[in-house]
Amino acid sequence: MVRVEKVIPGGQALGTLPDGKKIFFWNALPGEIVEEYDITKQKANFVEAVATKISNPSKYRVEPKDECYLSTSPWQIMGYDYELQLKQELVVEIFREHHIVIAKPEIFTDSKEYFYRNKMEYSLYWNNDTSRIDIAFHARGSHRKIPIQTSSIERPEIFQTAIEIVNTLNNNHEEARNYQSLLLRCNQNGEVSGGLYENHKPHPVFKNLTDEILGKEYSYSPNGFFQINPPVYEMVLKEIKKHINTDKVLDLYSGVGTIGLSVARDKHLTLVECDKSAFRELSKNCVEGVFEGGSERGSARVSAKTPVATGVLDAPRKNCPQAILARSEEILNYIKPDATVILDPPRAGCDKKLIDRLNEVKPETIIYLSCNPATQARDVKLLLENYHIKTVKTFNFFPHTPHIENLTILTRK
Repeated sequence: MVRVEKVIPGGQALGTLPDGKKIFFWNALPGEIVEEYDITKQKANFVEAVATKISNPSKYRVEPKDECYLSTSPWQIMGYDYELQLKQELVVEIFREHHIVIAKPEIFTDSKEYFYRNKMEYSLYWNNDTSRIDIAFHARGSHRKIPIQTSSIERPEIFQTAIEIVNTLNNNHEEARNYQSLLLRCNQNGEVSGGLYENHKPHPVFKNLTDEILGKEYSYSPNGFFQINPPVYEMVLKEIKKHINTDKVLDLYSGVGTIGLSVARDKHLTLVECDKSAFRELSKNCVEGVFEGGSERGSARVSAKTPVATGVLDAPRKNCPQAILARSEEILNYIKPDATVILDPPRAGCDKKLIDRLNEVKPETIIYLSCNPATQARDVKLLLENYHIKTVKTFNFFPHTPHIENLTILTRK
């Protein structure tokens, strides 16, 4: 038996085995006693496992909505208010681990616990008993597929379309082994795009979707980058907009442009993205003033390569956002003292060269949105020699999962 001590960043519950080795549980909450568990990973100094028999259940434990919850949303085992509280406490703990003391951040939610995801990728499972294909997810910590009949994390239009596609495969006597996965995406109007990835064939090009974010329309590919939960995303954009107090704005790691174009389209706005697919969508969303490897559209001139190094660039015009295809750490000369810099990096956080340049130039405001508070806190720690933390706010983009979206606003000392 193992007593659960606490939930740790990453979402698992921590316990200690009799030999002193740490064990990280899914399906367990603080104060519970795990009597039986299935090990999913065993290393020299720790074990990962799924709790299968619990005694002394937590007062916060609730019955999961889905049978497949461990695969898709393992925090379905706890009440929603407790989840929000945990996420606030985890942000404080993560920053404290980097020797940064912050108050418990305000957490934002639209209170929609289920049917919020606008994108889902399913596995296909061959059911030997029925000789049919079933929709499936992978068991947590395993490559084993689990067939499912219901799922409550994605929008209903997505799951219904998945059922229809699989029914067509079965009517055509197809086999699951011919397919890698099924990817579907849905916009806020309920339109679904996407489809099957076949094994040993190039990924197909799916029909683009469009969505409105704060009244502005954006185009994006179903298999590209776009926010999973737009209603909560609009909440963070409204908060970001409050902190845009300069005429120049530099949006790094901009994706298809939804942050910069939503909050600073009326400014001298430059957006930077390195993924070519996302950049194509960014180009469409910007409409004009787009630059790619030295090509020219609109009226300004720039190469994402050599001119950036020398700082040769016509200043972006108001209402004419400029997009650059480049890695954020390659356009350091675009960082100016009188600018607001928006950061929304991948989970790995910001490149050290970018952090060093921010410390050197000291732009007036840094707006840092992160899907990984651990790397965000690491980067913020390096910036505190020149910046104050003005505010930290947390957004629950992914209810019933341990994922945390965190916004930190830094102002120059």
